[in-house]
Amino acid sequence: MKANEILNKIKNIVGEKVNLSEEKIEMAEMTLENGTVLIAESFEAGKSIFIKTEDEQIALPVGEYELEDKTILVVTEEGLIDSIKEATKEEVVEEELSEESKEVETELEEEEKEEMNYVTKEEFTSAVEEIKAMIDEKFGDKEEMKEEVIEDTKEELSAVAPEPVKHNPEAEVDNKVNFHIASNRTQTTKDRVFDKIFNNN
Repeated sequence: MKANEILNKIKNIVGEKVNLSEEKIEMAEMTLENGTVLIAESFEAGKSIFIKTEDEQIALPVGEYELEDKTILVVTEEGLIDSIKEATKEEVVEEELSEESKEVETELEEEEKEEMNYVTKEEFTSAVEEIKAMIDEKFGDKEEMKEEVIEDTKEELSAVAPEPVKHNPEAEVDNKVNFHIASNRTQTTKDRVFDKIFNNN
Protein backbone atom coordinates (compact mmCIF):
# COMPACT_ATOMS: atom_id res chain seq x y z
CA MET A 1 0.00 0.00 0.00
CA LYS A 2 1.00 3.51 -0.66
CA ALA A 3 1.34 6.13 2.04
CA ASN A 4 -1.64 8.10 0.70
CA GLU A 5 -3.86 5.02 0.81
CA ILE A 6 -2.83 4.21 4.38
CA LEU A 7 -3.52 7.75 5.54
CA ASN A 8 -6.90 7.80 3.79
CA LYS A 9 -7.89 4.54 5.54
CA ILE A 10 -6.86 5.98 8.89
CA LYS A 11 -8.81 9.17 8.22
CA ASN A 12 -11.84 7.15 7.11
CA ILE A 13 -11.71 5.26 10.35
CA VAL A 14 -11.54 8.50 12.26
CA GLY A 15 -14.30 9.91 10.08
CA GLU A 16 -12.51 12.56 8.11
CA LYS A 17 -11.69 12.41 4.51
CA VAL A 18 -8.28 13.75 3.55
CA ASN A 19 -7.17 14.90 0.17
CA LEU A 20 -3.39 14.79 0.27
CA SER A 21 -2.92 16.02 -3.26
CA GLU A 22 -1.40 19.47 -3.35
CA GLU A 23 -3.72 22.31 -3.96
CA LYS A 24 -2.68 24.01 -7.12
CA ILE A 25 -3.26 27.70 -7.16
CA GLU A 26 -4.31 28.83 -10.55
CA MET A 27 -2.13 31.68 -11.68
CA ALA A 28 -3.39 34.39 -13.96
CA GLU A 29 -1.22 35.23 -16.96
CA MET A 30 -0.76 38.51 -18.79
CA THR A 31 1.60 39.43 -21.56
CA LEU A 32 3.73 42.55 -21.84
CA GLU A 33 3.82 44.53 -25.05
CA ASN A 34 7.24 43.00 -25.86
CA GLY A 35 5.86 39.44 -25.48
CA THR A 36 7.13 38.59 -21.97
CA VAL A 37 4.61 36.50 -20.02
CA LEU A 38 3.86 37.56 -16.42
CA ILE A 39 2.05 35.41 -13.86
CA ALA A 40 0.32 36.31 -10.58
CA GLU A 41 -2.49 34.98 -8.40
CA SER A 42 -4.46 37.97 -9.56
CA PHE A 43 -3.42 41.24 -11.08
CA GLU A 44 -4.27 43.48 -8.14
CA ALA A 45 -2.28 45.85 -5.95
CA GLY A 46 -0.21 44.09 -3.29
CA LYS A 47 -0.09 40.70 -5.05
CA SER A 48 3.12 38.89 -6.00
CA ILE A 49 4.08 38.94 -9.68
CA PHE A 50 6.64 36.87 -11.55
CA ILE A 51 8.13 36.46 -15.01
CA LYS A 52 7.23 33.05 -16.40
CA THR A 53 10.17 30.97 -17.58
CA GLU A 54 10.61 27.28 -18.32
CA ASP A 55 12.70 26.54 -15.23
CA GLU A 56 11.54 28.87 -12.48
CA GLN A 57 9.60 31.99 -11.68
CA ILE A 58 11.59 35.21 -11.51
CA ALA A 59 10.34 38.16 -9.47
CA LEU A 60 9.46 41.11 -11.68
CA PRO A 61 12.01 43.96 -11.22
CA VAL A 62 11.00 47.49 -10.18
CA GLY A 63 9.59 49.66 -12.98
CA GLU A 64 6.58 50.46 -15.13
CA TYR A 65 5.49 47.88 -17.67
CA GLU A 66 3.01 48.28 -20.50
CA LEU A 67 0.73 45.31 -21.01
CA GLU A 68 -0.79 44.23 -24.31
CA ASP A 69 -4.14 45.78 -23.38
CA LYS A 70 -2.39 49.20 -23.03
CA THR A 71 -2.64 49.23 -19.23
CA ILE A 72 0.43 50.11 -17.20
CA LEU A 73 1.65 47.82 -14.43
CA VAL A 74 3.66 49.65 -11.74
CA VAL A 75 6.11 47.68 -9.56
CA THR A 76 7.79 49.71 -6.77
CA GLU A 77 9.10 46.74 -4.80
CA GLU A 78 10.60 43.76 -6.60
CA GLY A 79 7.98 41.07 -7.15
CA LEU A 80 4.99 43.07 -5.79
CA ILE A 81 2.35 44.90 -7.80
CA ASP A 82 1.98 48.50 -6.62
CA SER A 83 -0.81 49.48 -8.99
CA ILE A 84 -2.34 48.88 -12.37
CA LYS A 85 -3.45 51.97 -14.22
CA GLU A 86 -4.86 52.79 -17.58
CA ALA A 87 -2.50 54.40 -20.05
CA THR A 88 -3.00 58.16 -20.10
CA LYS A 89 -4.45 59.69 -23.20
CA GLU A 90 -1.22 61.59 -23.82
CA GLU A 91 0.79 58.38 -23.90
CA VAL A 92 -1.70 56.73 -26.23
CA VAL A 93 -1.68 59.80 -28.49
CA GLU A 94 2.13 59.90 -28.47
CA GLU A 95 2.29 56.22 -29.45
CA GLU A 96 -0.22 56.75 -32.23
CA LEU A 97 1.70 59.81 -33.45
CA SER A 98 5.00 57.96 -33.39
CA GLU A 99 3.45 55.08 -35.34
CA GLU A 100 1.91 57.51 -37.83
CA SER A 101 5.19 59.41 -38.20
CA LYS A 102 7.00 56.14 -38.91
CA GLU A 103 4.41 55.27 -41.54
CA VAL A 104 4.71 58.74 -43.11
CA GLU A 105 8.51 58.46 -43.17
CA THR A 106 8.39 55.10 -44.90
CA GLU A 107 5.87 56.46 -47.41
CA LEU A 108 8.11 59.46 -48.13
CA GLU A 109 11.12 57.21 -48.62
CA GLU A 110 9.14 55.05 -51.03
CA GLU A 111 7.96 58.14 -52.94
CA GLU A 112 11.55 59.41 -53.17
CA LYS A 113 12.63 56.08 -54.60
CA GLU A 114 9.80 56.20 -57.11
CA GLU A 115 10.60 59.81 -58.05
CA MET A 116 14.18 58.95 -59.01
CA ASN A 117 14.03 59.70 -62.72
CA TYR A 118 16.46 58.27 -65.18
CA VAL A 119 18.38 60.48 -67.57
CA THR A 120 17.08 60.57 -71.11
CA LYS A 121 19.43 60.15 -74.04
CA GLU A 122 19.12 63.82 -75.05
CA GLU A 123 19.92 65.04 -71.53
CA PHE A 124 22.94 62.75 -71.40
CA THR A 125 24.36 63.92 -74.75
CA SER A 126 23.85 67.59 -73.84
CA ALA A 127 25.65 67.06 -70.51
CA VAL A 128 28.56 65.34 -72.29
CA GLU A 129 28.84 68.23 -74.77
CA GLU A 130 28.88 70.75 -71.91
CA ILE A 131 31.70 68.85 -70.22
CA LYS A 132 33.69 68.70 -73.47
CA ALA A 133 33.24 72.45 -73.93
CA MET A 134 34.49 73.09 -70.41
CA ILE A 135 37.58 70.92 -71.05
CA ASP A 136 38.33 72.71 -74.33
CA GLU A 137 38.08 76.08 -72.57
CA LYS A 138 40.38 74.92 -69.80
CA PHE A 139 43.04 73.20 -71.90
CA GLY A 140 42.59 74.73 -75.32
CA ASP A 141 43.52 72.89 -78.48
CA LYS A 142 45.45 69.68 -77.82
CA GLU A 143 47.52 69.83 -81.00
CA GLU A 144 48.88 73.28 -80.14
CA MET A 145 49.80 72.12 -76.64
CA LYS A 146 51.63 69.06 -77.99
CA GLU A 147 53.64 71.13 -80.48
CA GLU A 148 54.61 73.65 -77.77
CA VAL A 149 55.78 70.90 -75.44
CA ILE A 150 57.81 69.21 -78.19
CA GLU A 151 59.50 72.49 -79.19
CA ASP A 152 60.33 73.33 -75.56
CA THR A 153 61.93 69.95 -74.97
CA LYS A 154 63.94 70.17 -78.22
CA GLU A 155 65.30 73.56 -77.21
CA GLU A 156 66.26 72.31 -73.74
CA LEU A 157 67.98 69.23 -75.16
CA SER A 158 69.89 71.12 -77.87
CA ALA A 159 71.14 73.73 -75.37
CA VAL A 160 73.08 71.13 -73.40
CA ALA A 161 76.02 69.63 -75.34
CA PRO A 162 76.79 66.05 -74.46
CA GLU A 163 80.28 65.23 -73.22
CA PRO A 164 82.18 62.63 -75.23
CA VAL A 165 82.49 59.21 -73.65
CA LYS A 166 86.02 57.91 -73.08
CA HIS A 167 86.80 54.25 -73.03
CA ASN A 168 88.76 53.15 -69.96
CA PRO A 169 89.68 49.47 -70.16
CA GLU A 170 90.40 47.93 -66.81
CA ALA A 171 93.45 45.85 -66.04
CA GLU A 172 93.15 42.12 -66.07
CA VAL A 173 91.43 40.82 -63.02
CA ASP A 174 92.55 37.63 -61.30
CA ASN A 175 89.49 35.38 -61.52
CA LYS A 176 90.90 32.74 -59.24
CA VAL A 177 89.40 32.90 -55.77
CA ASN A 178 91.31 31.31 -52.95
CA PHE A 179 89.49 30.46 -49.78
CA HIS A 180 91.55 29.49 -46.80
CA ILE A 181 89.13 28.56 -44.12
CA ALA A 182 90.71 27.09 -41.02
CA SER A 183 94.02 26.68 -42.81
CA ASN A 184 95.96 25.96 -39.61
CA ARG A 185 94.05 22.82 -38.72
CA THR A 186 95.24 19.37 -39.60
CA GLN A 187 93.91 17.92 -42.80
CA THR A 188 91.62 14.97 -42.66
CA THR A 189 91.31 12.27 -45.27
CA LYS A 190 88.27 14.02 -46.60
CA ASP A 191 90.20 17.31 -46.98
CA ARG A 192 93.01 15.59 -48.87
CA VAL A 193 90.54 13.90 -51.23
CA PHE A 194 88.82 17.23 -51.97
CA ASP A 195 92.18 18.92 -52.59
CA LYS A 196 93.05 16.28 -55.17
CA ILE A 197 89.65 16.54 -56.81
CA PHE A 198 89.57 20.34 -57.01
CA ASN A 199 93.31 20.88 -57.48
CA ASN A 200 93.64 23.30 -54.61
CA ASN A 201 97.41 22.87 -54.15
